[in-house]
Amino acid sequence: MAFSLMDRKARLMKAAILTLSDKGFSGTRVDASGPALFSWLTERGVKVERTEILPDNGKAISGKLMEWADDGELDLILTTGGTGISPRDVTPEATARVLDRILPGFAEAMRAKGLVKTPNAIISRAIVGIRRQTLIINLPGSPGGAIDNLEAVWPAVSHTISKIRGDQSDCVKAGRA
Repeated sequence: MAFSLMDRKARLMKAAILTLSDKGFSGTRVDASGPALFSWLTERGVKVERTEILPDNGKAISGKLMEWADDGELDLILTTGGTGISPRDVTPEATARVLDRILPGFAEAMRAKGLVKTPNAIISRAIVGIRRQTLIINLPGSPGGAIDNLEAVWPAVSHTISKIRGDQSDCVKAGRA
């Protein structure tokens, strides 16, 4: 049985949102993507356990991802920001350092959806993967881009989390070969 938003023990999907922004961290820019993701997840019955803003610092980003994923409490970590090609955009590298497995299909789907709206989506370097039993998804720093990218992969998130957590059922839906 797939994980869905609630499993047999009525456990809500638990998530965290990590915003990566030098300006957001210093208080010179208001973070809009973190709250947008918080609202989006909450509307879908996901319990957002943690939110934080960090500067664009690879070591700090990797450390926070390890801390959050390794405690075993979270099903999903969303990062927002730092996925472009500016010199300080280091989120994909920081994330890659801590992943056990990369799931390239997620990032491919996100970029494909983004390309429908803007040719600049092609420069996104976002990655998605697994650390221990937590799914980590890099999202763009703009609220619209973050939500669009998350919507592109959302239909696969609960199934992915179920599989990460050990679901042994077949991935093929009934009636399909």
